[in-house]
This record gives sequence, structure tokens and C-alpha cells, in this order.
Amino acid sequence: MTRSISITRRLIIWLTVATVLFWIAAVAVSAFVIREELDEVFDSALQETADRLLPLVVEGQLSQDSGSSPRRMRASTVAGESYLTYQLRDRDGRVLIYSHDVQPQPFDAPLQKGFFDSPTHRIYSTDAVSGSLLQVADPLDYRQEAMAESATALFLPLLLLVPLSIGGIWWIVRRMLAPLDDLRAEIGARDCGNLAPISTVGLPIELQSIRTSVDRLLDRLRTALESEREFAANSAHELRTPIAGALAQTQRLVRELPNGASRKRAREIEGSLTNLSRLTEKLLQMARADAGIGLSDTETDLVPVVRLVADEFQRTREYSGRLTVDAPPTFSMVRRIDVDAFGIVLRNLIENALIHGSDDRPVTIALSDPCTVTITNAGPVVAAANLDDLTTRCKRGRTEASGSGLGLSIATSLVERMGGTIQFKSPATRQSDGFEAVMNLP
Repeated sequence: MTRSISITRRLIIWLTVATVLFWIAAVAVSAFVIREELDEVFDSALQETADRLLPLVVEGQLSQDSGSSPRRMRASTVAGESYLTYQLRDRDGRVLIYSHDVQPQPFDAPLQKGFFDSPTHRIYSTDAVSGSLLQVADPLDYRQEAMAESATALFLPLLLLVPLSIGGIWWIVRRMLAPLDDLRAEIGARDCGNLAPISTVGLPIELQSIRTSVDRLLDRLRTALESEREFAANSAHELRTPIAGALAQTQRLVRELPNGASRKRAREIEGSLTNLSRLTEKLLQMARADAGIGLSDTETDLVPVVRLVADEFQRTREYSGRLTVDAPPTFSMVRRIDVDAFGIVLRNLIENALIHGSDDRPVTIALSDPCTVTITNAGPVVAAANLDDLTTRCKRGRTEASGSGLGLSIATSLVERMGGTIQFKSPATRQSDGFEAVMNLP
């Protein structure tokens, strides 16, 4: 799976890289300009030195015999090696006069006026007298050293500016993208339980249209969900009444008919209507689950809901005495969860435990911190390979009990919409048989 990178990180990386590259390019151009300026300064100094030396060298040449060997000039009284060296050469290239710290061998330069570069020196030649040339040599090492020091002085600040620029770019980018993060957080907080308009203020113009579009979408979604919930509620009322009426008439007919084929057929009709009533209830619950119920805007203590649902089952003749609620007297579970959705989940889990559990052993509803509801029954063990199939709609396990195969699917769907999890175990914890449903709410 491709790992996504945030816009903030991308901006910081690319802005930093671009800034560093621009700085390096600027330093490189500056270094090139400095190199040209240094060459001009050194060449000017070299030419000026030659002009100042020329009268002294000419005077020394005139006082020297033409046939004598090359004359070495006296060293300066200043200690240290001279920066510039010079030679006076005749038209045949023979050295007539040379500075004290240079060998009498001629410079590697042609006998012509102007600048010339040898492998080690920059040489300037100028006319003297009687066709002779004065050549002044400037070592290239000094120029390269000066250029290296100048370039280093330009590049060293980058070592400090790069981390400072990263910090500055990070601060600016995070500050500029803060409204986008706020908008993202507001949109991320919207779900089936929170469809309120986005309340972020002070958004830039570029993000205001996004907020407006999302608010319109949320309004349409809220209207659609409210319509579905209203339809489900109205349908429940309209369908329950005629089915209950037909079932009551059939039960009365069963009592009035004498024993025989007609009464047996009436009992079959009664059973079919009972199954139809249960199936209708499950389908309506499934419709409500698909409509998005689950969370609520207000906090509610769920413990009274658990006790109320358990009492409803206890009051029926079929399940009387088969339920126990295990919870401390002062225990509470206050959550932002829709009470109707929580009640539907409980009814389905408890009904599943009662129908498929052993009649001679109770079903236990245990409440524990932080917000866990555990429903345990005794009975046949469900194979581990079949546990995942229990939440598939209209798919039932191997059982002789009646049912539609929708109860656990509805419960799982609603718990997920609440933001919680539900697990099924068989055998139950600390038992050798049975089935256990563990619901953890956020």
C-alpha cells in the first residue's frame, strides 16, 4: 500500500530544497564574480608593481656591464618571502637582472608585452630599454588560496542558514495551513451521529467554497436520514398493527375450533404470523441500522436501558426466570449513544442467547468497565470456522431453533456505527460450552 505524505511535509521538503538550491546557485555566481574581480585586482597590482620596478631595474641594468653574468638584486629588509618576483631579460631571452628569491633561469613566458599564464605563475611583461623586457611573476597559489577563502566565507553561512530556513519554512507553512487542518478536523468529526454544519470561522477564500459545499451535502444527508428514520418509524406502526390483529384473530380462532384438522391448520397459520411478525421487526431494525442511527448528541446512562430490556424479556412467559444481570449497584455507563440503537442491539443479542441457549441454564448479562457488555449462554459450541458467518445477513448456523439470521448482523452493524466493537466466542469464557457476545462501546 502506498504511504501517503502530508501537504505540510511536501511543502517543507520542496521549499527547503528549492531555497538551498537557489542559495547554492547564488553563492556559485557570487564566487565566479569574486574570481573575476580578484583576477582584475591581482593583475592591476601586478602591472602597477612592474611600472614601479621598471626605473629601478633600468638603473641597475645601465650600471651593469653588458658581458657580465646575471645580476641578483639585494633582498628587502623586511623578513619573509617576497610575494612577487621579477626578471629583466634582453631581446634574446637571457636574464640580465633577477630578484633575490628567484632562480636565474628564465620565466616560462614568451618575450612579448602583456599577460601570460604559466602552470605556476601569472606573468606580466613590459618594455624596458634597448629591447629588453621586465617580467614580473605572481604565483597562482596565492590567487587560488584567496579564492578558496572567499568561497568558504560564502558557503559557511549556509550551514547555519539551512536549519534556520527549515525551521522558518515549517513555522510559516504550519501557520498558513492551520485553517486547512481545522477544516479537515471539522469534516472528520462528521458522521451519522453528527451532521451539524461546519462551524470553522476565518477560513481563507480558497476554503470557503469547500465548507459551503460540505454544509450543503451534510444538509441533504441529514434530510435523507431523517426521512428514512421517519419512514421506518411509520412503517413499524403501520405493519405491526395489522399483523398483530391478524395474529390475535387467529389465536382466538384456534381456541374456538374443536380438535381436528381445522384447528391444526389454524395453529400453523398462527406460527406463520408469529414468524412474519418477528421477521417484520427484524427488517425494520435493519432499515433503521442502515439509516445511520448509532450516536447521539447527548450523554445517556445505558445501565437503566440494560435493566429495562432484561425486564421485558423476564415478563414474557417463554423466557421468565432465564435472565440474570450482573452489575454493581452504583455502576453507570454514560455515553453519547442513541438509546434506541443500543436497545435494538441488546434485544437481538439477548434473544439470540435465549433462543439458542440451554433452557435449564440462565443467560447472564455482565456489565464491566469501561463500557463492556457481555452476554453469555450455555449450549452447543459453535465451530471457530463458523463464527465469522454469524454476522452475514440471512445466514444461520446449524440449529433447529427458529430465526431469520438477521439478529447478529443488525447488532454488529449498529455497534460499528456507535464506534465500538463486538466479538463472538464459543465456548464462552470460563465455560466448556456455550456462546458469548462481548460488546465494547467507545
